Parts: sequence; structure tokens; C-alpha cells
Amino acid sequence: MSRPLTCQRAHFSLPDDFHYLNCAYMGPLPRVAERAGIEGLRAKRFPQAISPEDFFDPADELRERFARLIGAPEPNQVATVPSVSYAVSTITRNTETGRGANVVIVHEQFPGNVYPWRRLVAEKGGELRVVGPPGDGRRGEGWTDRILDRIDRDTVAVSMGTVHWTDGTRFDVEAVRARTREVGAAFVLDGTQTVGAVPIDVAALKPDALVVAAYKWLLGPYSLSLAWFGERYLDGIPLEETWHGRRDSENFAGLVEYEDEYQPGAVRFDVGQRSNFALIPALSASLNLLLEWRPERVAAYTAALMRDVFPRLRDLGVWVEDEPWRSPHLFGLGLPAGTELDRLKASLEHHRVGVSFRGTSVRVSPNVYNTQEDAEALVRAFEAALGSDARRGADTLMMKR
Repeated sequence: MSRPLTCQRAHFSLPDDFHYLNCAYMGPLPRVAERAGIEGLRAKRFPQAISPEDFFDPADELRERFARLIGAPEPNQVATVPSVSYAVSTITRNTETGRGANVVIVHEQFPGNVYPWRRLVAEKGGELRVVGPPGDGRRGEGWTDRILDRIDRDTVAVSMGTVHWTDGTRFDVEAVRARTREVGAAFVLDGTQTVGAVPIDVAALKPDALVVAAYKWLLGPYSLSLAWFGERYLDGIPLEETWHGRRDSENFAGLVEYEDEYQPGAVRFDVGQRSNFALIPALSASLNLLLEWRPERVAAYTAALMRDVFPRLRDLGVWVEDEPWRSPHLFGLGLPAGTELDRLKASLEHHRVGVSFRGTSVRVSPNVYNTQEDAEALVRAFEAALGSDARRGADTLMMKR
């Protein structure tokens, strides 16, 4: 059995007097990643020292580290892209649809995984099926059932998050994958809110694509994302016809000997000017930390950190999803009926607690830099805002859920 992870706050430059429970909004950049990024910026002080290898080797190292993190045997199936929407747009460009076909997505999923599918069915035909949660209180368990019910022989793709980004509701992605395989539909996963914080194994799950924005749980810089492509999409057409996506592009002297053949694997899908000398090294440094910490230990750390918080919040009338359908690192807190939202926000600010408000939930997302004091500060802020009257309306909330 692996040794439990201890608090890793020393790797970060977070203020000592602030309780940052908001990694789902943006992960703080570790000190080692900050240093790597600055060093990359400084390299351009003297461009003559930047060699042709510097355009390729760091990106390939990044692919290798991300592949290890997600259990992918082939690093060349990883592409460096600027955003989830860029990768999903690449996928929709290579997905066939038409009259009578349908694409299944989840209600209120992140826009970057919605707009490309809306454009696809608007231009090529087909139905976009948006599946919402049940209204019977079985949000996590029942939501997966509803998704499965909407997949049929005319489904060409199912595109969803590994969890719901607003409140961490867990989906049974294995069951959804099995169903898409039955009907021959593509299965596209947005892992932005899980990869790095909980384990995922693409070799076992075998999705057709997994897309991850780097600036959250990968603890990387903004404007850089990573996408793993399965066999279904590897021979697809990229959004951009880049020079580095072509065979033999490592030979700078021969770049004007234009080549129609792409580089093998997912390199063809890399964004133009992908060899960012600051962002690539920064993300690589963060991935090194994640590989050292290991996602299963990160998940265990955050679960243990918040375990005693949930019963205390429930005593205040706050709704918390049952554990089987609640992410260990990302969860939504449903407020009792009649809660004064401004009062709660003021209390959180007073107690120096950073969280997010998403939809109808207060979204809380701890990570390895958080301490027991951070968890206590969250409870104190809710106690101060809800007080002894919080039980009023709790029964109403539970009935609604």
C-alpha cells in the first residue's frame, strides 16, 4: 500500500491568511512551474541559443508525462491545444452526423464542450439531446440512468465531463462507455475537473477522446490544454495546417519542401506555434509533481481533509450529495431555503475563504495545499452566515433535491 500524501502547501505561494478552496476555478501555479516558465521566457533574450530541438523535445516530453498520468501507452496520441473548445472543435470536424442522427450531451456542461456540437448539428443535421438530472433527489445515480436512456442506435457521439463542473456530481462513465460501444457512438470526455486529482486510465476505459484544460487540476498555466485521441480520430483532419504537424518538419532547412503527409499520431492536431517556451516547461514541471504525488493519493488526501466537514454542514441544513456520487475533490453545497446569499458571500469573504458560486451550488474544491484549518474556516463561515435559523427550510431543500 502506498504511503498517504501529506500536505504539499510548501510547493505553492498561497497567502498564509487565505483559505483557497477553489482549485476548480483555477489551480495555483506551483513554485517549480513558475520558475520553469520564467526560465523559458528568459530563453528568448538570446534567440540564437534556441535550437530546432527546442521546438520539439519539450512538447514531446509533455506528451510523455501526460500519457503516464492518464495511463495511455502511446504518448504520440496526445496533442497540445490551447483549450477544450479547440480540441472539441477538432473532434466535431471529424464526426459524421446528419438527418436522423443525434448527439448526447449533459445539461449545463461547460460551454467549450457544447458550442462545437451545436454548430455541428446546425450545419450537418441531427438532434442535440441535452440530458438533465432527475428531480427525485437521485441527482448522481439517477443522472447516469437518464443519459443511458437517451443513447440509441442513431447516436453518433456522447460528449460529457467526467464529473459535472458546477458541483462535482459523479457520472458512471464506465456504464456510458459500454453503452456507446454497443451502438457504435463516439465517447468524448472532458476531464478538466478530474484529471490530476483522481485516477483515470484511458487504456482501460478506452474513450475516443479525453480533453483536459491545464490550468485547473493539472496546476498548469492558462492557454494550454492537452487532448488524448483514440483510434477513431487519429487519422482525422486538424483545424490548422501547421508546419510542425507534417512529416520531417524537424528538418528546418527543408521546410519549403512541402509535405502532404502528417506526423504520426495526434501531433497533427497540435495548435500552431505550439512550442511555447514558457507554457510548455511550466506545465511539464507541474505534471512532474502530479506524477510524484499520484492522483489516487491526491483523492485520498482531499477526501480525508473534508470528511468531518459534511456532517457539520448538514446540521446547518446544507445539502451534500451522497458519497458514491460526490467527487472527493470537488463538490456542491446546496443552500437551505431562504438563505441570504449576500450574507453568505460576506461571511466567506470575512473568513478569508475562496470558493465559487456555480448554478444553484456553492462549489468547494480543495487540493493538496489545503489544511485542516482551511476546512474549519469553511465551516465557520457557513455557521456565521446560516446560524441557528439554518434548519428552517432544510426540509424544503431536501424535498426539492
